Formats: sequence, C-alpha cells, structure tokens
Amino acid sequence: MDFKGKVALITGSSRGIGRATALRLASGGADVVVHYRQSEALAREVVGEIEALGRKALAVPADLERADDVRHLFQAVKESFGCLDIFVASAAATAFRDILALKEHNVARTYQITVANFIVAVQEAVPLMADRAGRIVALSSFPTRRYLPGYATLASAKAAVESLVIYLACELAGRGITVNCVSPGLVTTDSARTYGGTDNERFERRLIEATPMGRAATPDEIAKVIAFLCSDDAGFVTGQTIMADGGMTLTSPYFSRR
Repeated sequence: MDFKGKVALITGSSRGIGRATALRLASGGADVVVHYRQSEALAREVVGEIEALGRKALAVPADLERADDVRHLFQAVKESFGCLDIFVASAAATAFRDILALKEHNVARTYQITVANFIVAVQEAVPLMADRAGRIVALSSFPTRRYLPGYATLASAKAAVESLVIYLACELAGRGITVNCVSPGLVTTDSARTYGGTDNERFERRLIEATPMGRAATPDEIAKVIAFLCSDDAGFVTGQTIMADGGMTLTSPYFSRR
C-alpha cells in the first residue's frame, strides 16, 4: 500500500492501535500528525520513529472532550501541511461501570469525545480533503454487538459512530471521500489491560477461549486493516464496519476451544 504524498492524522496515536497505525501509514510513505492528550514523551517517541522512516511528523496535544481543541488539532494540520488525506479516529475514553452506577459526567464525557466531537472532527477534516480522495476511518469495538460488563457507555457511543459512518459515507461519497469503521476483538493494548484490571489474565483467557483463532490480535494487525481502508485499493469500500476479531462475534455459548 503506497501512501507517498499523503498526509494522515490519527487521534490517540501515542500508543496502542493509534501508534501502530501511525507507523504503518508512515512506513507506506505518509507524513503523520501524531495526536496525544497526556504523554508528550510517548508522542515524541512516535514522531522520532516516523522521522527515522524518512517521513515528516508532528506531535499535537488536544483534549478531545473540548471542541475547540479538536479544531486546533486540524488547524495545526492546515498550518503544517496545508491538506489532509487520511483521518483515523482512534482515541476513546470512558468509565467502566454498570449502567445504574454511572454518573452524568461519565456519560457526557464519553459521548462528547466519541460521538459529538467525532462529528466536529469530520467537519474540520473534509475541507482539508478537497479534491484529494480522502479516507476517514473510525475505531469501534466488539461490545457494540456482544455484552461486556461495565462497557455500556462506550459500546453505545461506538454503536452511534458505526451508524454515523453509514450516513457520512453516503453524504461524502460525492466528494470522493470514503468513510469506514474497524471493530476489533481482544487486542493486546494498555486500554484492554486497564479494563481487565487486577483480573486481566482471566479476562483475556475467557475472550481467547471464545475466539476461533485462539489468540488476541496485535495492534499492528488491526493497523493493517485500517491501512487497507486508507489505501487506493479500498477506493470502492465505504460505509462498512469491518470486524477484525478473529471470529469472536461469530461464536455461540456452545463454542469453546478448550
């Protein structure tokens, strides 16, 4: 997949799937804007790795709960590169609680970051993609389709994003922009381990037992799927949510690899 001459912005790209995606696109020739919220040091590491590949990179901080920060992020893209070809919405934040234990601010923050400001980001991205056959890819997760305790707020917000992808794909097709979504199963990332907490080993084991392929995905495996959707090869794919879960969401309670 050739991304030479392309400019990409990936939110949450200082670690996890976002980081793997940034490096994957850069290895194909893209210049990359690395977004982070807290760890400038991690973002600088990613920038250094991208520059070692011979590509340009820029680290930009933004709190995605704040619409003005989102707009600042895209303004930085415009000032530094003048255009945008690829936007990947990878960042997310939530509180892992049962619905009856949720506070108003838990719901508001999750939906602001995941849904409301995803719309703001797309509104900012599209003018920068004028005449450039842009690619927009959002990250979802398998609990939009399968129950996972404490995941209701983020799962419902991600389900809204999957729906938005359909509508955006139809509305932006005339501009030559494709919009798709990738929904992973278990991936070996810090955020997955945060959810598992002190019982992470048991959590991972149970999900792996329910996965026909018998293992978790690596961040780079998910990044490869995202990169395909960002490539010219996927120019006729739009409005889709691609399940990259090793078959987890195909199984029934009768399935077990044990």
